[in-house]
Amino acid sequence: MKYIVDIHTHSVISQHAYSTIDENARAAKEKGLKLIAMTDHAPGMKNTAPRAFFTNYHVLPNILHGVELLHGAELNIMDYNGTIDLQEDILKTLDIAIASLHPPCIPFGTEEENTRACIKTMENPFIDILGHPGDPRYPINVKKIVQISKETNCLLEINNASLVPNGFRKGSDIVLEKMLHYAMEYQVPVVLGSDAHFYTQIGDFTYCQSLLEKVDFPEELVVNTSVEKFKKALKRNQ
Repeated sequence: MKYIVDIHTHSVISQHAYSTIDENARAAKEKGLKLIAMTDHAPGMKNTAPRAFFTNYHVLPNILHGVELLHGAELNIMDYNGTIDLQEDILKTLDIAIASLHPPCIPFGTEEENTRACIKTMENPFIDILGHPGDPRYPINVKKIVQISKETNCLLEINNASLVPNGFRKGSDIVLEKMLHYAMEYQVPVVLGSDAHFYTQIGDFTYCQSLLEKVDFPEELVVNTSVEKFKKALKRNQ
């Protein structure tokens, strides 16, 4: 498959990433991508982007080095009721919003707690994507999450960084393989994200592709192959 969209990228504003937005856009162009989403961490994670960063997006171009930029955020799920760390007034202005479970913001819960947190988040009309749901440190009811994805049109991310061998989310491949089987069963689309923290990782879906091939996942259920297909799949555009 040819992927031309990367929906999960970080810049130096996240404090633990190492490239600028400009460097990310240049790398995307070199790799033949047509669109990337800027999704730096929201303020619930310490030492990351402040609220003002997301309210000032209007100063940035929509196209940089020939690559379309979506102005977005990776929100932090702050509790098991799906509370997130940016208010609705900002979420409405974004082009895309990912929400994820991160250890600095929420403890590793039980399967029931984590599943509830994810479901409540996915039901939020301004959350387009559930980020790296394969993290085994946060066990979830995978079948239920896929069913809720279908009901809410909240996309599930297949996160390349989670699949890096010996990475800090080791075991994500097992969870995501199960998720992909349910996605095929229920005909639920998924989205790939590099979760790039350095420009060389932009558009890198190496491990995602290996997993998709392993389960013989159909191309029509992957939304990264077309800008139009991707935008149509976003909850906020439906």
